[in-house]
Amino acid sequence: MQFLYSGITSGSIYALVAIGYNIIYNTTGLINFAQGEFVVLGGMLMYTTLTMFGLNIFSAFLITFILMFLVGILFERVFLRYVRLKTEINLITVTIALAIILRGIAMVIWGRDSLAVPSYVEEKTVLLVGGSITSQSLVVIVVCFFTAIVLSTFFKYTKYGKAFRACHDDQVASTICGIDVNLIRMLSFAIASFLGALAGAIVAPITFVTYTDGVMSGLKGFSAAILGGLGSFWGGLFGGFLLGVIEGFFAFILPSGFKDAFAFIILLLILFVKPSGLFGQKKAVRV
Repeated sequence: MQFLYSGITSGSIYALVAIGYNIIYNTTGLINFAQGEFVVLGGMLMYTTLTMFGLNIFSAFLITFILMFLVGILFERVFLRYVRLKTEINLITVTIALAIILRGIAMVIWGRDSLAVPSYVEEKTVLLVGGSITSQSLVVIVVCFFTAIVLSTFFKYTKYGKAFRACHDDQVASTICGIDVNLIRMLSFAIASFLGALAGAIVAPITFVTYTDGVMSGLKGFSAAILGGLGSFWGGLFGGFLLGVIEGFFAFILPSGFKDAFAFIILLLILFVKPSGLFGQKKAVRV
């Protein structure tokens, strides 16, 4: 049971990263492989504002989220918009290059050492059946569910959410209908950056923040998105939880050093057996 509770906590982080992937995919049809670096930057900015500047939690969260929202805008406006040949391969390659650049910037500014962020809530241990869970882990799980509910409602029922989805289906038709496709693309990256910062900020008190964490966070979040069904928020949520729980039990059976490889084993199995994911839907396109 303790492995289950630990897996749910880590799965919450994978789910938030997966949701960030899904936002950009639902709008542009692209995969942003810099999503994991957004998570690292969120945690490091929380460390800077709380520990180095001594701000209160509310101010630290506000500054972190505003800065990361601007990073997402800069990401799309400066680097992706001016790619001359906007094929999927070219744009995905740009996101990989930018992930490496962000990782290098983080190393230069914050160094190679792991950074500790103080807990946001009073540290308590909640006893459950067969194990326990910390109050900070409960915060992570609640934030994950709340984020999935808000975003799912926004994309499904609001006017602007439907505009995001329309841009994914057909950008030309969306432009004819009066939707500013360039603005929607920019906002999708800004929201994805915000979600990455949210994941990094809430998990920072549980684990130390290191500049290399973005590689594994991004890849596991991508695995969770594929597992649940790329483009589905609830699929990403379920995929993250499932991946975290299975990974926890896998570490119980084999040495813990192998548990990171299990995410990619799951990814390969899903791609071989059911490429659309557990909750993904097949789509027919006229050619």
